[in-house]
Amino acid sequence: MNRIIAVHSYKGGTGKTLLSVNLAATLAKHGKKVGLFDLDFRAPSLFAIFKMPKAEYWLNDYLNGACDINKVLIDLSPRIQGKNNFFVGLANPATEAIRDMSAKDRKWEMRALGRLLSLRNTLLNDKEFDYLIFDTSPGLQYSSINAIVAADFVVVATTGDRSDVDGTSRMLRELYNLFEKKTGLVLNKVLDSSSKSKKDEMHRKVKDVYQVPLLGLVPCFCEVLRAEGNFIFAQDKSDHPFTKILDEMAKRIENNEVN
Repeated sequence: MNRIIAVHSYKGGTGKTLLSVNLAATLAKHGKKVGLFDLDFRAPSLFAIFKMPKAEYWLNDYLNGACDINKVLIDLSPRIQGKNNFFVGLANPATEAIRDMSAKDRKWEMRALGRLLSLRNTLLNDKEFDYLIFDTSPGLQYSSINAIVAADFVVVATTGDRSDVDGTSRMLRELYNLFEKKTGLVLNKVLDSSSKSKKDEMHRKVKDVYQVPLLGLVPCFCEVLRAEGNFIFAQDKSDHPFTKILDEMAKRIENNEVN
């Protein structure tokens, strides 16, 4: 089953974090116990989205071996009107913390990978979480590679931008094939997907260009851009088309229908 999900992209600006947050919230709304983790240590953002500038313990502390994961987890279930089923682990946004994480060597990254892998036992098995969602750094940073290695399934967010298409295609061939990772692609900020013929064309293009399944096709919603991360669409805008697309994506992941 796709219990650990990494959300990744070739470059920034693809809507990766927006997808991570709303996918996690959607799964929680479906009654699943979900942990959402900010693994983008060079540009942390979940602390701002959830309006939590301070935490007693950060995910950085866990990966540094300074605390266990239970001290990092923050229960935000009331935020999505759930009951003990939506938790987040935040990355430290302080400049010093970002510099520290950027300077880590490969030996540290290997130890950090071991701590990520151990979450399968400590959270999925012992704490009975249903899903762990990793919001990763874009590109091929060690932290994002660690997240991909630890994941059961990778959601790759991309756009129609030429450089994004080329970079994502290359990344899928050279990295994902190496690790034999099960992958679903989300084509985001699509300008024209109103007709069935356009959607069918997009599906064919994704199959030809990326050679991975298309998990979701997300139009360019101006209201999503204007929201600037100030609310969670999956919770606060239940009737919005973006929320309905996320709901379908979550159901496909839950039912293991991405192939």
